[in-house]
Amino acid sequence: MPHLLRRTALALTLSLLGSTAGYAATAAEAGIGDDSAPLPLEELRTFAEVMDRIKSAYVEPVSDKTLLENAIKGMLSNLDPHSAYLEPDDFRDLQESTSGEFGGLGIEIGTEDGFIKVVSPIDDTPASAAGIQPGDLIIKIDGQPTKDQSMMEAVEKMRGKAGSSIELTIVREGGKPFDVTLKRAVIKVKSVRSQLLESGYGYVRISQFQVNTGEEVGKALGKLRKDNGKKLSGLVLDLRNNPGGVLQAAVEVADHFLKSGLIVYTKGRIANSELRFSADPADASEGVPLVVLINGGSASASEIVAGALQDHKRGVLMGTDSFGKGSVQTVLPLNNDRALKLTTALYFTPNGRSIQAQGIVPDIEVTRAKLTREQDDASIKEADLQGHLGNGNGGADKPSKGKASSPARPQDDDYQLSQALNLLKGLNVTRKD
Repeated sequence: MPHLLRRTALALTLSLLGSTAGYAATAAEAGIGDDSAPLPLEELRTFAEVMDRIKSAYVEPVSDKTLLENAIKGMLSNLDPHSAYLEPDDFRDLQESTSGEFGGLGIEIGTEDGFIKVVSPIDDTPASAAGIQPGDLIIKIDGQPTKDQSMMEAVEKMRGKAGSSIELTIVREGGKPFDVTLKRAVIKVKSVRSQLLESGYGYVRISQFQVNTGEEVGKALGKLRKDNGKKLSGLVLDLRNNPGGVLQAAVEVADHFLKSGLIVYTKGRIANSELRFSADPADASEGVPLVVLINGGSASASEIVAGALQDHKRGVLMGTDSFGKGSVQTVLPLNNDRALKLTTALYFTPNGRSIQAQGIVPDIEVTRAKLTREQDDASIKEADLQGHLGNGNGGADKPSKGKASSPARPQDDDYQLSQALNLLKGLNVTRKD
């Protein structure tokens, strides 16, 4: 979807796997010119000969159009996992994703050893409801093997009419394959959710970076302050299983927490690919103590935000190592509603770190764990004992009996989130006003 960057007309998208995109740019805008190197005539002759042999000897007739399109797909697919040739339907799907509404299952995917791999399920979608997890390998779609299938082919098969069923065969952590049946739905992705975890402590969850995510985070921070009635004592920014999205949205989100300094810069070969984005003096977060949650499903634009906040020591990163996608894709329209999604640059954190194939290492490693809570309803305290002495300072008794159970909170079943909240409380205990 169209989204002009403030500083350049270059199309920059930091989607992890081609399911989200920025706006498209022409080759001229991107600064792509003719290569002055001579054409490799011998290789071109070989190409023409192979094409002729296929046309004359293949078991079924194949049109020139099909062969040439397959050749183009081959050129792109062998560059890197994120470059691709987009036919009209693929291009349209790519544009729809950024708007936050599309039909399908709500899974961000990649490839591993020739299989389709789940990077992260999107919140509040059929995939998340069915328990699909990051790292799951999809080895079959409706009984058809996915081995050596392209991501675009897999996406096309998983998308379909809302209400229709699809069966995925999953392998999880080297275990035995199992089948999961899901119903497709219209995926309306709300990229930002927020709430007070308890008095003074806010929570902002970003599921992916869409065009309006920066604006939505700003509104969420304002609402949290209003709901709290005063400035927050701490905030958790949750980027776990966030596969990325639009570059400018990542810049805007980071800017909400920074008053100055570099947020991210990019380097590439073409004109306009070397960009620098810096923070403005406004600080929507009011400088509150911040913990940022990341994991192996946090990629691309998520890593830009996490890396910038870590380099500026604005917050404490907690969780596990991020995915490690540090490249930028440019969407270049072609004739007949087709396009190229081409990797054109690498991005770097303010301190010059490249995230590519390495990821962000959290300041405090906290792995996933299941919380179980002991029941202490039967415990007896001093105030329960008959004839107990009163408090020497005149304080009220605090017996155990009749204690009302508190409503369920997100941190009660989320170990990483509960640890983040505990850290914020600890920071406030030792923090001077």
